Amino acid sequence: MQRIGKVLAVNISHKKGIVKKPIEKGNFIEGFGLEGDAHGGNWHRQVSLLGIESIRKMKEAGIEGLEYGDFAENITTEGISLYELPIGTRLKIGETIQEVTQIGKECHTGCAIAQQVGKCIMPKEGIFTKVIKGGIVKPGDTIEVL
Repeated sequence: MQRIGKVLAVNISHKKGIVKKPIEKGNFIEGFGLEGDAHGGNWHRQVSLLGIESIRKMKEAGIEGLEYGDFAENITTEGISLYELPIGTRLKIGETIQEVTQIGKECHTGCAIAQQVGKCIMPKEGIFTKVIKGGIVKPGDTIEVL
């Protein structure tokens, strides 16, 4: 398994249930998640990650115009099969250390992508982490499986 990857985008939304927009860099706070993001908080799904490889599958399924953050992921990645990582795996992402807490999720009803294609990739291939050590994450940063 590939142990080194890369951050393609850091994405944020101030409300739940909407797509996230790319930002220049994110400040990830220990025990909270991405500063200013609607999903941050003291729980197990502080940060969501999705690989560009998964997004490409959706493009191949006929969805056009996909942008970073459209699946409400905080970090768009490249190079690591995120959904194959065991729960408890630690990742060094930029200055942060994050721990995998959940693979996939129940898609909320009314997901725009699922309505358009009949399915969404996030429930199977998106992962969630909690922030163990805070810091800055920006596009181009390395992701390392520890």
